[in-house]
Amino acid sequence: MCAIFGIVGEYDEAKAKHALGLLSHRGPDYCGITQTNNLFFAHQRLSILDENSRSHQPLKHKNILLSFNGEIYNFKELKKELSSEFEFKTQSDSEVIIAAYLKWGVNFVSHLRGMFAIALMDNETLYLFRDRLGKKPLFFMSGESFIFASEIKALTPFLNKVKMNEDALMSYLSFLTPTAPNTFFQGINKLASGEYLVLKNGVYEVKRYFDLLDARPNLIKNKDEALHTLESLLRESITMRLDADQPMASLLSGGIDSATINSYAKESGVNLQTYTLGYKNFAKYDERANAKETADFLGLSNIDVEISQSDFIDASDKVLETLDEPLNDPASVPLYLLFDKIKQDGYKVVLSGEGSDELFLGYRQYFEFLDINQMSKLSNKNWLKKYFRSNYSQNREWEYYKRIFDDTLLFRTSGETFTDLQKNALMKRNVKDGQALKYLKNHRDRFEASAHTDESIWYSYIDLNHFQAEQFLTKLDRVSMAHSIESRTPFLDHKLASAIFSIDPKLRYEDGVTKSLLKQIMKPRLNEKILNRKKKGFSNPYMEYLVDSKRLALIKEVNTQTGMFKTKELDELISSASTGGFKQHIWGLYVLSVWIKKWML
Repeated sequence: MCAIFGIVGEYDEAKAKHALGLLSHRGPDYCGITQTNNLFFAHQRLSILDENSRSHQPLKHKNILLSFNGEIYNFKELKKELSSEFEFKTQSDSEVIIAAYLKWGVNFVSHLRGMFAIALMDNETLYLFRDRLGKKPLFFMSGESFIFASEIKALTPFLNKVKMNEDALMSYLSFLTPTAPNTFFQGINKLASGEYLVLKNGVYEVKRYFDLLDARPNLIKNKDEALHTLESLLRESITMRLDADQPMASLLSGGIDSATINSYAKESGVNLQTYTLGYKNFAKYDERANAKETADFLGLSNIDVEISQSDFIDASDKVLETLDEPLNDPASVPLYLLFDKIKQDGYKVVLSGEGSDELFLGYRQYFEFLDINQMSKLSNKNWLKKYFRSNYSQNREWEYYKRIFDDTLLFRTSGETFTDLQKNALMKRNVKDGQALKYLKNHRDRFEASAHTDESIWYSYIDLNHFQAEQFLTKLDRVSMAHSIESRTPFLDHKLASAIFSIDPKLRYEDGVTKSLLKQIMKPRLNEKILNRKKKGFSNPYMEYLVDSKRLALIKEVNTQTGMFKTKELDELISSASTGGFKQHIWGLYVLSVWIKKWML
């Protein structure tokens, strides 16, 4: 895991090196730079495989330069396939990328299995690739010169003036984080998962090279065949990610996802050191007891990390600084503290369970939406449409039924926070109902143009592309890399994900049980208590901490200067925090206020 950075065009050397230095936490083991008059091409290395200096980047082969962040898990197989046509000089996965490019051109990326952000310069043409499911970030800006980087913080020094991107703001309020290609910094964009960029003669074009919807639906209709196929791919995915030349650990909650990873790791002969979070004086959020039961059952050594209110508050400013832009996920703070302990213990690689919920339908709300969606089949809905329109409610269910009777899109990611009507009520601007749909339009258009028709596939598709890629994976990447730790997510293997998209969708939900297929796969390996334990997620007492520490006052302070929100409505929203209402909304406003105070005031 590393950082990539580059400038194509004129540049100031001191400024470029300063910007590169802002990424040193991502790769503290080595800094490599290749320079010419109109090219600054750089890399910060975190050594995981082949620590020898021969694998330092940028790698150069004839007219090709490579700067790569990530891991290619099938590089040994590719190396064997390509060895008759390319003379390999290292044991790293980076060199395989160059060899693959020489053989297959830009289509080389379809042969890679792993996570990656790749910058490849071929003579005067630059190619940027972000992995299929968005595990590794890649940002860019285009002006007099073209600049790219692994994190936004390395691009902000090149902005003449910081201006807030309105589309980033509005999509953030709706969906927890800006939808691609938006960032909060006007002029800085991000590649979406499965996309690549080509820069030639000063002009760039963004294209898509991978889409989960390309998986043919209903290829597997038999449940036993589906279970066999998915079990084989899951086992393979986890096993592939156990390869490293550095010490490796795993996160452990009380749930099935982390238990699955550690069960297969143990079967492969790897006993991972595991880590669990707990919260002082907040037992209802604490998973230590459940994690201990899992650790005891699997025979794992597990370390508890307890967080107090002062720990959370003291770390929160540092975490929000690390994220670069607003991201509405309060779990980023305790996760940061957990990685702090993991780093202290000397680990450089960590396995985590992201993606299981989206692929195996682990959120109960998926089933609720499937149920509500049945109402769309009513042939006489006009009276109900008028009734809901004339009886406004802040209640979520009211919004969902209104959408059904309006014949508009029901499910808009599991991370939907402020609805358009809620934004209209709160903000000092006119927000039309349905406005946020434009941020999901490209995804919805692709879904409707595909061969997939089951709405549960839409739920997984949009959540993997936004809720997972732009929120959870962004959080995981930033807080782990802030500690120079590589995070690996075995459930988010593109072959496993594509296989799930190719089975009969009803097999995932017909029995009404969350993660039904995963539970059946793991039944021979885990006990009933672990399999059926109620999901806690990464819940934590963030709102209790904010209320008690008086941090919420910042929202009003910033709003007094910006006038973005209506005072009365904002006061009413914030007052609900003490009773636990609208917690996600309020945290989102707090995070936004921190960013605005730093960059706009």
